[in-house]
Amino acid sequence: MDTQAHWDKAYTEKSDNQLSWFQDVPARSLAMIAAASSHGSVVDVGGGASRLADALLDAGYADVTVLDISQAALDRARARLGARAAQMRWICADITRWVPDRVWDVWHDRAVFHFLIERKAQDAYIAALTAATHPGSAAILSTFAPDGPERCSGLPVQRYSAEALAARLGAGFALTDQAAERHVTPWGSIQSFTYAAFRRM
Repeated sequence: MDTQAHWDKAYTEKSDNQLSWFQDVPARSLAMIAAASSHGSVVDVGGGASRLADALLDAGYADVTVLDISQAALDRARARLGARAAQMRWICADITRWVPDRVWDVWHDRAVFHFLIERKAQDAYIAALTAATHPGSAAILSTFAPDGPERCSGLPVQRYSAEALAARLGAGFALTDQAAERHVTPWGSIQSFTYAAFRRM
């Protein structure tokens, strides 16, 4: 099964509260985005059916883009938002093959980068991140922490500390903030996440 089919299947067969990564309120992501830019443009990479899009609209962000490899995930989010979905842009794309057509003030990614376990795919992601941002832009990445799960949704992941993320992104991105989070899944298990904010140099 290819990557897009894998994620389409996950979102087609499971409701939100059956997905381990579900958050009713993405509080830490919202706080880190607000700290980076209170009104700038935001691209949510791997946003899928996340509630972050709703929360950003509620907070007054007027230029929001959601990108995900799964059309099923995007369709679920658009259906939930109803008429409000027209207020943002939706892109179905594989981040390792995506060529951005503009730049954003904030790049947000909760749990995409850690699925890229091959260096070539990581390099492609970093190239897209660089192309989609400008000097001064913020990049907020969240991955499984070193003591987090080794697999998610049946797939292997690469775990990171904030320092390891900074080393992987390279000198073009300066670490500005970091936090640890103990995410509680809908069924009560605990997953350790690393959140890291960077400034594009």
